[in-house]
Amino acid sequence: MKGQALARIFSVAMLLFASQEGLMSQTNQEQKVRNVVLVHGGFVDGSGWEGVYNALKRSGYAVTVVQEATASFADDVATTKRAIAEQNGPVILVGHSYGGAVITEAGNDPKVAGLVYVAAFAPDKGESVSTLIKNPRPGAPVPPIMPPVDGYLLLDKSKFPAAFAGDVSPEKAAFMADSQVPWGVNALDGAISKPAWKAKPSWYLLTTEDKMIPPDAQWQMAKRAGATIVEVKGSHSIYVSQPQAVATLIEKATKGALPVAAR
Repeated sequence: MKGQALARIFSVAMLLFASQEGLMSQTNQEQKVRNVVLVHGGFVDGSGWEGVYNALKRSGYAVTVVQEATASFADDVATTKRAIAEQNGPVILVGHSYGGAVITEAGNDPKVAGLVYVAAFAPDKGESVSTLIKNPRPGAPVPPIMPPVDGYLLLDKSKFPAAFAGDVSPEKAAFMADSQVPWGVNALDGAISKPAWKAKPSWYLLTTEDKMIPPDAQWQMAKRAGATIVEVKGSHSIYVSQPQAVATLIEKATKGALPVAAR
């Protein structure tokens, strides 16, 4: 009898332990933001995020790729906010290059739990992409931007691969050059009214071989934003050439942003 009683107690204890372990596992699964919204930069469209998208989807995230017209900063922010509104729960907002300016403004949405900048602009209040690139330091690489036509900019196709996509395959870089999306001058002039990074946690992937936004400029913006900085050897197109490195940082953000997401 005594042995049977001990066996029953042991069985109950094991059930309680298994139940608690299951709850802990479920809690751990819940302890991260599950929605990721990706915002591309100028001269390109959202298709460049495909590798990052696939990596995040394999990890179980709900991923939305925003397609910006890049003609008007206000319109791009509005498009991003519509994508955020469609999400079921907190969001990690990710921006590459000009997309960093967009998420800095759109990131004030209450659904946004954290920001991830990928070789991106991170403007302060009153700043725009235009003001940030106005006075480059001596010796900094000069992006091969052609003179505007009808208010839109393109990069010199022959110089695009070296400047924008130095670590992308030659074939892919040539395709990116030939499929450029004209970038509206008005979009570059869009100023930040309230930088979201002042209220939301942020992460920054700094590209050490960048020929579009100098690494030291990236560092200064990231430090000012109080971002967690990860340096990766790569070009401005790091999200194309090394999608797993980008996805890994985004996954860290989905976990690190939890305290804000839970508020």
